[in-house]
Amino acid sequence: MELDALLRALGATSVATAIRENDALFPWVESVHVLAITLVVGFIAIVDLRLMGLASLDRALNRLTAEVLPCVWAAFVVAAISGLLLFSSNAVSYAHNSYFQLKFVFLALAGINMAVFHLFVGRDTGRWGTLLHTTPLRARMAGAVSLLLWIAVVTFGRWVGFTLMPMPAA
Repeated sequence: MELDALLRALGATSVATAIRENDALFPWVESVHVLAITLVVGFIAIVDLRLMGLASLDRALNRLTAEVLPCVWAAFVVAAISGLLLFSSNAVSYAHNSYFQLKFVFLALAGINMAVFHLFVGRDTGRWGTLLHTTPLRARMAGAVSLLLWIAVVTFGRWVGFTLMPMPAA
């Protein structure tokens, strides 16, 4: 099946139609999505700023991540579900929107950055302690890259709404 045909089928579902046609439903779902993304980025920023040596220096990174990461994942699940609902309401236009595509490129890069950090750099976080000078340069760089990537995700995500083409009448 062609991708656009699959996207049109997604947009024709009852849930997508309800979100698209109901005057209040899209703004509510969008509000949940924005709040969830705010929590995701906010909690990640706490860890990134700690990695960079700019905040929470009195807390060990292991303890900080143990407290923050469950919140990140819970908010990410809410953001993903609400984002999928928004996407379904106008799937063809979203899929062909360059800002939407770039948002997902940066989201993927943020995920890769996180995986590389956890696989290679962050394996010894328990030995870093709580002082700035004990956080390795590679960890500080990973935190800075992560923060920049998440800022890009949010920035391109905001541009999506301003650049979508109107949905053609069925």
